[in-house]
Amino acid sequence: MDYYAEFEKLTDLMTSLDDFNIQEIFLVLSHICKLLRVSKGVTSFYQNAEKEALGEGEHFVCYDSGEEHVSVSKMRAVTPARIVITCEVFQAKGAAPFTDDERHKVEIIQRMMLSYLNRSRQEEIIRRLMYYGDDGFHNLRYFYAEIMRLKEEGKLAGRTAFRINLKHFTLVNEQIGMKAGDLVMRRYCQAISKAFHDEGIVCRLGGDNFVALFPTQYLPDVVKCLEGVPISYDDEGSRRVEVSSIAGIYHITNQDEVDEPGFVMGRVVSAYLLAKREHTKDIIYYSDEFQARKEKELQIQKNFKMALQNEEFLVYYQPKVDIDSRKLIGAEALCRWYRKGVLIPPLEFIPALERGLDICTLDFYMLDHVCRDLRRWIDTGITPVRVSVNLSRRHMIDPDLFRHIVEIVDRWQIPHELIEIELTETTTDVEFRDLKRVVTQLQQVGISASVDDFGIGYSSLNLLKQIPWDVLKLDKSILPAGGDDDTERSARMFSHVISMAHEIGLKCVAEGVETEEQLKMMQEYGCHVAQGFFFDKPLPVQEFETRLADKSYA
Repeated sequence: MDYYAEFEKLTDLMTSLDDFNIQEIFLVLSHICKLLRVSKGVTSFYQNAEKEALGEGEHFVCYDSGEEHVSVSKMRAVTPARIVITCEVFQAKGAAPFTDDERHKVEIIQRMMLSYLNRSRQEEIIRRLMYYGDDGFHNLRYFYAEIMRLKEEGKLAGRTAFRINLKHFTLVNEQIGMKAGDLVMRRYCQAISKAFHDEGIVCRLGGDNFVALFPTQYLPDVVKCLEGVPISYDDEGSRRVEVSSIAGIYHITNQDEVDEPGFVMGRVVSAYLLAKREHTKDIIYYSDEFQARKEKELQIQKNFKMALQNEEFLVYYQPKVDIDSRKLIGAEALCRWYRKGVLIPPLEFIPALERGLDICTLDFYMLDHVCRDLRRWIDTGITPVRVSVNLSRRHMIDPDLFRHIVEIVDRWQIPHELIEIELTETTTDVEFRDLKRVVTQLQQVGISASVDDFGIGYSSLNLLKQIPWDVLKLDKSILPAGGDDDTERSARMFSHVISMAHEIGLKCVAEGVETEEQLKMMQEYGCHVAQGFFFDKPLPVQEFETRLADKSYA
C-alpha cells in the first residue's frame, strides 16, 4: 500500500460534497495506520470542557490492532459551540518511536480528522438548531423540509397530514404537574408514531399543538390515537390519563399540485380551525368544499362594510308570548341580510363575521336599529315590548362593552327596562369573569340580561349561581318534544331546570316551541313564555308592528 495513494483517497472522501461515508473513511484510515505503525486511533467528542474533564463523551475508534499500546500523540480542538474534539494516536508497546517523517504524516492525518469532524459536527449542530426545538421535538421547519423532500422524490402523493391540539391539556398539567404532563405529551406522540410504524414524522408547533405527515395506509390506527388513548406517566404504567385531540386532516393525492409546503399546511389548518370552532366534531377532513367556503367567507367580509353603510342588514322580530294569556310580551331581534333582492339567512353570514371583530360591529348596529324602532314606536303612540338583542362572545375582550351598550340606548332615550341583552355561556375563566362584570353592570342600570341557548353547550351551574341573570332562555334541544318519542327522563330534566331557575329568581323563556303538546308541557312545568313557530316566525318590522297593535294570539 502506498501512503500517498491512501492519503489522496482520504482527502477525496473528506472533501466530498455528497453525504459523508464514515465507514469508507475509517477503512482508509486503518490502511494508513498500518503504514505508519499506528496500533490504535481514537476520536472523542465532548459537549464541553467540563464533560471532557469527567471523561463523559462519545468515542470512535477508527483502527485497533488489538495489541497492548501506549499514547504517543494527542491533538485537541474546541468548536465555536464549545464542543471539544480530540484525536489520539497509539503505538504498540515496545515499538520503535516514530521517525520524523512518520510523526509528520501522523500529525497531518490528526489535523485532517479534527478539521473534518469539526465540520461534520458543526453541520450536525446547525441541522439540529434548524430542525429541532429545545424540547427535542422536530419543528415546523423540519415538517416543511420533509414535504419538499418527498415531493422531489415523487413520494408525497399517498401521504396524509394532520394538525392537532391536545384536548384539555391545561387541565392535565394542573392535575399531574408540568413534568408529568411533558412525559404524557411525549408518550402520546410516540403512540402516534407507533401507529404509523415510524414511517412518518410528528413535529411540535408549540405548546400542545402538533403537525404530522405519514403514509395514508396507517390513517385508521392514527385516528384511534386522535380519538383518545390512555397514556401512562409512571414506569409501572399504573398511573394514566386519557389523551385525545382536536384535528384537521388532509389527504395528499396525485391531483394536488404542491408547489410549496404552505399548500399542505393551509389545508390542515383550515380543517383544524373548523373542528375547533364549531364543536360538532373533534376530527374534520379537508375537502374541496373548504376552498369554496373560504372564498365565500372572504367575499362576505369584503362586502360587509358597504352593506352596513347601505343598511342592508335588517332587524326581524320574533315574538315572545305569554302562553297563559296568549299575549305578546316581548321579542328577540334577529338579523337578516337583504342584498341584491335576496334575503340571506344568518347561518350564511354570521359564522364568517365571527372569524373576527366584524360581528361586534354588526351587534352594535343591531342594537342601534332596535333602539331606533323603539323610539319610533314610543313617539307614534305604539306601546312597545321589551326587545332582546344578541351579543357575540367576541365582545368579552372589550373592557368598555357596558359603556358602549348604555351609550347607544341612552342616545335614543330608550327606557332601560325595554332592552334585554342576550349573551351565550362562556368557555374560559377569563370570559366568565368579564361576563359576570358586564351582566352585573347592566343590572345596576336596569337593563336585563339573559343567558342564551342554555342547554346547548356544557353549561356550568356556576353560570347561574355567580352571574345575576334576569332571564334563562332554554334551547329547544332540552324542550320535551311530546308524543311517542318523548321520554320521561327529558321531561323530568326540563321540569327540574324550570324549578331551579324559579328558585333563584330567573324568568324562563323556551325557544323553538312548535306544537300544542309542548305548550301543555310548559304549562305543566311552569314555563310561561314561549318563542317559536307555533306563534310566529321572525317578522320584518312592518309585520311585527301589526302584532304590537293587537298583541293577542287568541
